[in-house]
Amino acid sequence: MTGRFAAIWFRYLTTDWLAIRRPELRGGLFALAAPVHGRMVISAVSPAAEAQGVTAGMAAADARASVPQLLVLDDRPGLAGRLLKALGLWCIRYTPTVAVAPPDGLTLDISGCAHLWGGEQLYLEEIATRLGSKGYQVRIAIADTIGTAWAVARFGTGAAIVKRGTQLDILPALPPAALRLPPEVLLRLEKLGLRTIGTFMGMPPAVLRRRFGDGLLLRLRQALGQEAEYLQPLQPVPPYEERLPCLEPICTATGIEIAVQRLLETLCRRLLGEGKGLRKATLMGYRIDGKTVQVAIGTNRATANAAHLFKLFALKTPLLEPGLGIELFVLQAPKVEDADPVQEALWGSEQGLGDTALAELLDRLTGRDNCCTVSRYLPDEHHWPERSIRRATAISEPVASAWRTDRPRPVRLLARPEPIDVTAPIPDYPPMVFRYQGTVHQVKRADGPERIAREWWMDEGEHRDYYYVEDDQGRRYWLFRSGHYDDERPKRWFIHGFFA
Repeated sequence: MTGRFAAIWFRYLTTDWLAIRRPELRGGLFALAAPVHGRMVISAVSPAAEAQGVTAGMAAADARASVPQLLVLDDRPGLAGRLLKALGLWCIRYTPTVAVAPPDGLTLDISGCAHLWGGEQLYLEEIATRLGSKGYQVRIAIADTIGTAWAVARFGTGAAIVKRGTQLDILPALPPAALRLPPEVLLRLEKLGLRTIGTFMGMPPAVLRRRFGDGLLLRLRQALGQEAEYLQPLQPVPPYEERLPCLEPICTATGIEIAVQRLLETLCRRLLGEGKGLRKATLMGYRIDGKTVQVAIGTNRATANAAHLFKLFALKTPLLEPGLGIELFVLQAPKVEDADPVQEALWGSEQGLGDTALAELLDRLTGRDNCCTVSRYLPDEHHWPERSIRRATAISEPVASAWRTDRPRPVRLLARPEPIDVTAPIPDYPPMVFRYQGTVHQVKRADGPERIAREWWMDEGEHRDYYYVEDDQGRRYWLFRSGHYDDERPKRWFIHGFFA
């Protein structure tokens, strides 16, 4: 299936915009002018001024002389570019791929989008009607190639939708300017009497290249679909995105939930088929007033479980402000990672570690990479922190004793405590400042001490006084002082773990 493209031509882009902002100018005789080499030159005209013979490129003085009632206003530098970008971002509600086609157009890659609005004819009418309601006069054409769509939108006189594979029947009757050629090439073609594309498109390529350069051949081949042409979208298109247009604007919580559920089911079905899961997802709602609202979620692991993701979105969707109604929902997954489909099947399992599928999954993980090691740890009946956990011999090994929960323990415990420099006001007080690996940490909160004596029946040594401290960045650590405070020897402080 070939791609489909839509070209939108804003024939009176800047004057339409000015008439929207100043309603008294609607239907009036006015034009915009900008300085060119020391004189004012008409840069844009209103439909009424154009009907009186005023065209872009005329000197402003000549235009006033021919049409005395013409109102000439100063053009704003870069106005057309800013308008096209804003209109292009608005058009993203119809397709994720929208590119600017200076000086007065947009190009949309509508492949796989038109059916969401009931077909290309309804799709075209929807865009034209919405832009017309905003005050812009547009012509839109749809074709297999960017070049043909651009040409038909500006120079076509028949149907605005070119049937698949028929661009060769449409182009010959159009003027050479429909190929987006530079002025010097158009002038040369005019002098030779080649006033339609059909008069030269059958000539040998070598002849066209010698007389008009490679540019003409390139544009002709692009319009015919013989050479690829790529768009530079205003916004990067996420590879994982689903869209749901609404027949009627949605403004209720129930309607939003139904839309989210449908989008998640479609997206997760695709992710599962590719063995992937999302880590971040963004739900965007395009409102009928032109504004966009959005919420985002994140996961700790790659997942394609639609029910779980729906619960996460259910916490955020109340933050969406539908206003007068949302007409299009877009679900994007900007961060996607590989995920094993078997792991998703374990989500609703109640067998836990007894599920053989879990063991099979771990076998595949370790077999895929020789450097991958999966371990399971169990509590061990020891007071000394380094001995309080042990590695399980099997995934199904039962727990002999419960985890200790009466005292907080760090999520990450260092294999060996590391020495730190500490400043404490008095010996038995927790530290005020400590230095670890060259970084100074200001302690804001602390608790302790918790004294843990050494297991004398296993080895000899000093006890430890542990403190739970939090620095000014909100990070929490497990510190201890070894032995009793003694003026005759330096204090020995260590860091042993990190809390989440």
